[in-house]
Amino acid sequence: MVKKIFIEIPSWLGDAIMATPAIQNIIKTYPEAKITLLSSFVSTQAFEGYPNVERVLVDNTKKDGNRYKNLISLAKDIGKVDLAISFRRSFSSKFMMFFIKAKRKFNYKRLTKKEIHLAIRYNDFVNKALKLKNEVGDLKLYFEPFKYEKSTFGINPGATYGSAKRWYPQEFAKLAISLASKYDIVIFGGPAETNIAKDIEEELIKNKITNYQNLAGKTSIKELIQKIAGLELFVTNDSGPMHVAAAYKVKTVAVFGPTKFTETNQWKNDKNGLIVTKNLECAPCMKRECPLKHHNCMKSITANDVMSAISKLEE
Repeated sequence: MVKKIFIEIPSWLGDAIMATPAIQNIIKTYPEAKITLLSSFVSTQAFEGYPNVERVLVDNTKKDGNRYKNLISLAKDIGKVDLAISFRRSFSSKFMMFFIKAKRKFNYKRLTKKEIHLAIRYNDFVNKALKLKNEVGDLKLYFEPFKYEKSTFGINPGATYGSAKRWYPQEFAKLAISLASKYDIVIFGGPAETNIAKDIEEELIKNKITNYQNLAGKTSIKELIQKIAGLELFVTNDSGPMHVAAAYKVKTVAVFGPTKFTETNQWKNDKNGLIVTKNLECAPCMKRECPLKHHNCMKSITANDVMSAISKLEE
């Protein structure tokens, strides 16, 4: 009988959201079990309201003192569980899991070298570990979408992983200027992306666009999710907010340059999600910054390219 489950979810927001179909299947398999959840602050915030989760822990073991002593203390704090599952591959996760008292433990493993979507990888891992045959469902978050007064177009010019994943502020601005007569505009971004958002805002002001909000650095994770969930249309880099939009089936154009869209594109948002990419020979390099210093995978994508994709979604 499985009564207590410990789950370490991925620390990146997007990866955590792509793990939700697998986590939903764990809950479905053990509907009476109480879950302790561990991750970064950002990822745990996204799981507010998740069924069966009775305890949420933020991994602060890097902050003070010896990390490995902190990981041992964290494992003790988690207590005895029937099942412990980590969706992370890092040494620190394996170290912590070693000290968790659990009847069964499973550390995430990639089961194939083939390029498959991360949502499938996570679900395959759970299926193999628990001897299940569950299919991969939709991404799932439990926040109510924000209700805008008017149809709203959101742009997300940031990407936490690195500058190589970021399309250019002036191109985002061109989209917003073109669409401002049809939609209100919202600029999203984290605390580290306020400068990019400000560049876009300045372009809007120059072009006398007033029906916009710049929310970069001003939202909690809950508010970010709710505001994205309520959008009519969204343009974003490959990022956590892109997966938020997929969870709520928002019409989305995702701009991909150095990353593998086969593995991290919007999961099960096929009817409402389009990708714009140039498929250059040097891509996907999977680097945080362009190793060739030209960044052509993003520079060669124009606002017109993205507008063409938007037109298809609006048909």
